[in-house]
Amino acid sequence: MPNTDQRYPPIPWTLKPLRAIIRFLMTTLSRLHVEGIENVPVEGPLIFVSNHLHHLDTPALGITLPRWETRPLAGEKYERHIFGPILRAAGAIFIRRGEVDRTALRQAFNVLEDGYCLAVAVEGTRSKTGALAEGKTGAAYLATRSGAPLVPVVVWGTENIIPSWFRLKRADVYVRYGQPFRLPEGRARTAQLDAYTDEIMTTLASLLPESYRGVYSDHPLLQDKLVVQSSNG
Repeated sequence: MPNTDQRYPPIPWTLKPLRAIIRFLMTTLSRLHVEGIENVPVEGPLIFVSNHLHHLDTPALGITLPRWETRPLAGEKYERHIFGPILRAAGAIFIRRGEVDRTALRQAFNVLEDGYCLAVAVEGTRSKTGALAEGKTGAAYLATRSGAPLVPVVVWGTENIIPSWFRLKRADVYVRYGQPFRLPEGRARTAQLDAYTDEIMTTLASLLPESYRGVYSDHPLLQDKLVVQSSNG
């Protein structure tokens, strides 16, 4: 059971050596390409928002995050998952899905209030299609209530690591960071949170190759973003 007296879970000293081990394994099994890391502010509260294609997204993202004090938000079921020890070592906040988990939310807001970072997979779970699925409103809620900027980050290619390994090859894995942006601060109604979530998800889609854009492939907001990207070169 979590200690509800804590402002948020601590990050133990084991995180840094664990990250080094995971980095060694990931770069042994794959060719890791990281883009846009210069977009990440070096201080202040942030919410990293990401897609989630494969179980290996977590270690791939974890070793590239430039803000080591980033705490992931994860479903309670992952506390007993194979990656549970890694998530605990990263100071993960485990949240009960399907209900308002006030303890987890309070811890998440405390992290941001203290100037640290959260990492949120906006879809809430791993995609079953290999491309973007419909986003959940949790990230938008945290951003509007806290005022913290969002940093989009996408990962793809992790689904190829294990098949490539069986062929004695290294898969290409890509992690791409986009420009930070903000949502309007304050209390938002459900319809507003849905619209803000579309803004987040189409931003992620704009950073992904076309085959990974999933249900957002034809979204008007995405088309607008792609036009802007094209005009900016």
